[in-house]
Amino acid sequence: MMILAMSLKIKSWRSITKWCIWGILGITLLIFLIRVLVFEHNYYSEKEGSERAVAIETENIQEELIEVKPATKEIEEYTVALDYPRYLSIPKLNVEKARVLPMGVNSRGELATPNNIFDVGWYEASGKPGQGGTMIIDGHNGGPHVFGVFKNLPDLMAGDIIEVERGDGIVFHYSVVENNAVSLSDSDGYMKIAAKSPIAKKESITLISCTGEWSQQQKTYLSRQFTRAILVD
Repeated sequence: MMILAMSLKIKSWRSITKWCIWGILGITLLIFLIRVLVFEHNYYSEKEGSERAVAIETENIQEELIEVKPATKEIEEYTVALDYPRYLSIPKLNVEKARVLPMGVNSRGELATPNNIFDVGWYEASGKPGQGGTMIIDGHNGGPHVFGVFKNLPDLMAGDIIEVERGDGIVFHYSVVENNAVSLSDSDGYMKIAAKSPIAKKESITLISCTGEWSQQQKTYLSRQFTRAILVD
């Protein structure tokens, strides 16, 4: 009976020891997870609103961006319908013959942008060059490592020229009228303005890109640049 009692005590002690070890491991793991979450929260809070010279994380990207400029041959061989915009150039910003890709909207109802940061996207439901409406063209300000076609869009001033070459080779010149940075929260409402000419009955073009400070939590820039120009030809 004594041996049996001792055996029971030993088993009981081993069981208690095992649960103590598992309890200590569990508490240690919990403390580690809490520290990671606190660090992550503090890190994002510190980064919130900081400006990035080059995009480290691209904004609202569903597929990987291409950061290599299209070869000269690729640009020269790019074709579109005769009445579509084919190339966009902005002499002041050293943007020369950026390919204009016809685009629609993404799954969130936002204007889609090209995968290549050196191309621009033309919203197909907007105006066409030479037809009296308002063209809407968007582009990236940068990728993970390289500046994009519209990085310096905020530098444009009234009177600067934007050139659009149509599929039939005709070039249209637009003179900048206004260039505004609009907060992300107000940008959707501003689209109604951007879709119209800044001067009544004048053909126009609106260029759109991300700009301003970067929000790590929202994974996007906190402003949108809207550059509006009217046809001068």
